[in-house]
Amino acid sequence: MILITGATGLVGSHLLLELSRQGKEVRALKRAGADVSMCEKVFAHYNVPFPAQSIWAEGDITDYFSLLDAMEGVDKVYHCAGLVSFSGKDENDLMKINTEGTANVVNVSLEKGIKKLCHVSSTAALGRADNDKVITEENRWKISKNNSAYAVSKYGAEREVWRGMEEGLCAVIVNPANIIGPGDMEKGTGRIVKSIANGLKIYPVGSNAFVDVRDVAGIMIALMESEIRNERFILASENMEYRKVFELIATQLGKPVPSKPATKMVSELAWRMEVIKTYLKDTNPFITHETALKWLQKNIYSNKKIKEELGWNFIPVKEAFENVCRFS
Repeated sequence: MILITGATGLVGSHLLLELSRQGKEVRALKRAGADVSMCEKVFAHYNVPFPAQSIWAEGDITDYFSLLDAMEGVDKVYHCAGLVSFSGKDENDLMKINTEGTANVVNVSLEKGIKKLCHVSSTAALGRADNDKVITEENRWKISKNNSAYAVSKYGAEREVWRGMEEGLCAVIVNPANIIGPGDMEKGTGRIVKSIANGLKIYPVGSNAFVDVRDVAGIMIALMESEIRNERFILASENMEYRKVFELIATQLGKPVPSKPATKMVSELAWRMEVIKTYLKDTNPFITHETALKWLQKNIYSNKKIKEELGWNFIPVKEAFENVCRFS
């Protein structure tokens, strides 16, 4: 039996979809009252029948005892659950869900004798490289006031998994870059697609790495079915300037290409205006102080390790966004 935490999220839903295609016996963990309609929509997008209601189990990674029930009879765990936010008001929730929640998953996995765990981390947990150097799995985390609360929480989560390995847990860690895929268009790269569809005029001046969610799910399964253990892997298809990414999306949507560079001055003004707007409308901001800093950075990530280990051929970023734009 396989357990997926965070089965209604972007990675979790695509992982559930792929394991369902393979006929695997899966238990999908969701919080009480969680909406599965987006997950159903993802399955419909790929013309895959939605799993029977019986596979769903209610639980929460912040609730140790619910995890004890969820892992009963389970031998493999895919830990996809987590909170992604770059809003300062979510700092406590980020630490509770991402770091403390992962500690619970690790501890219950050890208690239940789970054969193997795959933890979904993030490139954010790798920290930054000096002087625009390429970031690899060997990159060392550095304490900095510029580290977002999200990055700190994911770094803390990884430390819990490494601690579990020291205590005998067989595990692998994946560090996806910015994940592209059909799902909630109010989150992640989906929010970027929606903003460009609504006429966004500015583009960030930095660069980052991107990866298709189908690659993330496929690699996770391949790693779990391999003899590889106690390793982490960066999952990135391409390193691209945000300008190019925004151009790809706009072209796919038939919308004007954002043409105004969001320099430091523009970014500082934009996130402050966004704070005011979202406060008045009681919505989540598209640009925060943290994302404004992130979008000014030029990060380059290496996918050499996973390509050499699995011989993996990544889906091009252009094709990944084509898939999202068809969904949206």
